[in-house]
Amino acid sequence: MKLLAVVAFAAGLSLAAISTSQAMPLAPLDQAVSADTIRVAGGCGPGWHRGPYGGCRPMYNCPPGWHSGPFGRHCFRNW
Repeated sequence: MKLLAVVAFAAGLSLAAISTSQAMPLAPLDQAVSADTIRVAGGCGPGWHRGPYGGCRPMYNCPPGWHSGPFGRHCFRNW
């Protein structure tokens, strides 16, 4: 009988602790984006983008009549 009382007390105490904990409080879904936030391309910054393996690579902008090469490192003339 003593063991049953101890187990029931422990179960009740753990349920009480679970109901009062705030490990992940609910946040309102209608939060606006603050003006302090700066959006960047994949975390690499302006002028850069993520490559195929997750590294940051520069974005090369070729002039009209030119196109970027296989890895975007050089500009080649359109024929």
